[in-house]
Amino acid sequence: MEHTEKLYYAQPPVLEFTARVLECEADKNGWQVVLDRTAFYPEGGGQPADQGLLGGARVLDVHEKAGVIRHLTDRPLDPGSGVEGRVDAARRLDLTQQHSGEHILSGLLHSMFGAENVGFHIGADYLLMDLSVPVDAEGLAKAEEAANRVVWQDVPTEAVWYEKEQLASLTYRSKKELEGPVRLVTMPGADCCACCGTHVQRTGQVGQIKIIDHIKYKTGTRLQVVCGGRALAYHRLLDGQCRRAGAALSAPVEGLAAAVERQKGELEAAKFRLTGLENQLFALWAAGEGAKNPLVCKPGLSPDGLRRLAAALSQTRAGVCCAVSEKEDGGLAYAIACAGEGADLRPLCKELNAALDGRGGGKPGFVQGSCSADMDALRAFWARQFTE
Repeated sequence: MEHTEKLYYAQPPVLEFTARVLECEADKNGWQVVLDRTAFYPEGGGQPADQGLLGGARVLDVHEKAGVIRHLTDRPLDPGSGVEGRVDAARRLDLTQQHSGEHILSGLLHSMFGAENVGFHIGADYLLMDLSVPVDAEGLAKAEEAANRVVWQDVPTEAVWYEKEQLASLTYRSKKELEGPVRLVTMPGADCCACCGTHVQRTGQVGQIKIIDHIKYKTGTRLQVVCGGRALAYHRLLDGQCRRAGAALSAPVEGLAAAVERQKGELEAAKFRLTGLENQLFALWAAGEGAKNPLVCKPGLSPDGLRRLAAALSQTRAGVCCAVSEKEDGGLAYAIACAGEGADLRPLCKELNAALDGRGGGKPGFVQGSCSADMDALRAFWARQFTE
């Protein structure tokens, strides 16, 4: 098959081009089109494929296999015909911002902490980076600041092809042994790495690099990162959320953390007082119930409230004590306790669940769960279990 010229490596980037259709075959997702030249980058190296238009056909995906670049389109194109291609410029810019930002950050993490980038993927919302070693929050903050300084310097990036013989004298990052020719992408002051992806012309086009989350992953660290337009969108999201929270707490954004801590303390104190009042109420309810095997239904109780009411009943009443509350979405929540020696409520719980379409479990002296039955059905079940 005729070789496809790779226009996507050109700088400045080629986003509109003309080509000849070499092949078009139907598949289950559309049509696979091969061109004599293309500016559509095929998925690879953690970077998603370009999208756009080929004539009147939408390019949905692009892949390269065994040296052949195939464009997945939503309609067929005539082999031998000429076609105009147009790459989605906004998508290309976004992907190059993420990829170039990853190179800058990875290179600095490598030089500062010896971290190898062992995993990389550009997702729809953020890019994932897996580091080979642990890096703490303080270290990540230093690397993030250094990476953004490289962006602010707005230096030209370089992408140069080298033959195998030339690589021996060069220092660069690579995840595997490479055979020439090899394309090395250099971000001056930050990184030199073997890479087949698309990149910005100058580091300033990355805009900003922001680490939005990090977790321990295997023996290293997994990062979530946003660059460029995604970083701006992330900051807008945070700003909107902070302003809404500030308005709700009657606090300026810069005082939001203190306001949240203050409200948290007030809420914990109120919950403590409420728990004490509820316990007093539960004791009064328990005192007013029958002498043995009471079944008590009270509205609006939380699972913890049900547990404490069942405990209060078992402290003052003989036998098996059941506290019940109707759920907002229908059905009942229950808690069953028994203070008797050697009691095992688990068989009763299993039978209740089977009879009333429920689920739950617990320990010998206490079980808790829910069922889809109504109170009449539960009372009938209870009466069958505990007839005088």
